[in-house]
Amino acid sequence: MSFQAYLDTIETKTGLTPRAFIALARERGYDDPSTKAGTVLAWLKEDHGLGRGHGMALVHVIKNGPRIDAKHVGTTGVHRDASDTLWLDGKATRPA
Repeated sequence: MSFQAYLDTIETKTGLTPRAFIALARERGYDDPSTKAGTVLAWLKEDHGLGRGHGMALVHVIKNGPRIDAKHVGTTGVHRDASDTLWLDGKATRPA
């Protein structure tokens, strides 16, 4: 599953865009560099029913923003993406 597909699945499951999760995390202080991934994962599981894989995708965008490593772009691997920039504003608004 691509990184973007993880984010799209999270939106389908929760009704919240990645950008909305970033805002919620910021309100809780989880965007602070000292916040451990496990803390964010526990919140995402408890409040939103997300497992580790989907949670780690959100941890990445909360901590690092929409950029991903270019090594995943245009490859044939399982986690390949079309771009090194993830769309965080919802599936319905993503440019074609």
